[in-house]
Amino acid sequence: MALFTLGRLSDEPNRRQRAEDVADRLEAVLGDERKDVRDAARTMGEHDNTCGNAAPTGRFLIYWDGSRQPLIWSIPAPAVDPSGARVELLRRYLHVFGPATPDSFASWAGIRPDAAVAAFDSLRRELIAVSTPIGEAWIQTIDESAFRSADGATSIRLLPSGDTYFLLQGVNRELLAPDAVNRGRLWTSRVWPGAVLVDEKIVGTWRRSGHKVTVHPWQPFSSAIREGIADEAASMPLPGIQRTITVHWVGH
Repeated sequence: MALFTLGRLSDEPNRRQRAEDVADRLEAVLGDERKDVRDAARTMGEHDNTCGNAAPTGRFLIYWDGSRQPLIWSIPAPAVDPSGARVELLRRYLHVFGPATPDSFASWAGIRPDAAVAAFDSLRRELIAVSTPIGEAWIQTIDESAFRSADGATSIRLLPSGDTYFLLQGVNRELLAPDAVNRGRLWTSRVWPGAVLVDEKIVGTWRRSGHKVTVHPWQPFSSAIREGIADEAASMPLPGIQRTITVHWVGH
């Protein structure tokens, strides 16, 4: 947990002090209890989002089940150096989202660009520069073999909305969807659809309502791929669905 809290704590004295000040006030409000985040902020006389300013101190945990306001409570701060936590956070980021750049890491982690550059500099001996369709980026040396490997087998997956595979921002989205029209179809202004992944490439989107799965291909699919997508849809472990999953095609 220290990586995703202290790893994002600002190096600037004023910003860090503000985070600690908010944390002190929040801790006083919470005591030994778990409280609704909104109620805790209002008790402090602050906006509902104020508690987020204390998150990088690592002194709080939240529990959120998606249907109610998150609960928040105090914990001892992790005994970890923030700079070391940020470097380890970068290792995790590169392993999942690489190839990547300091700018993309800064945007994802919500830290200043100079802090992201410093983290990259600390890892230079562990990184390899690579060329991508959108410019030079970096991967970890230990991940090189995975980038070079390919088993040649046809792989079909229906990735859910917000899946880590396409949880990208800005120009990095061009790596998965070079066509601007298709990028707009995948990364919508509202709830994202799922992504259709065939042979490690996103080739369409999908949504589900009950037993009905609707697929929007970005290109013509062979009968074998259509059958594979139907099989993938049918294999989804959906509780409470009593009818057979059916796939409906829109376009192509």
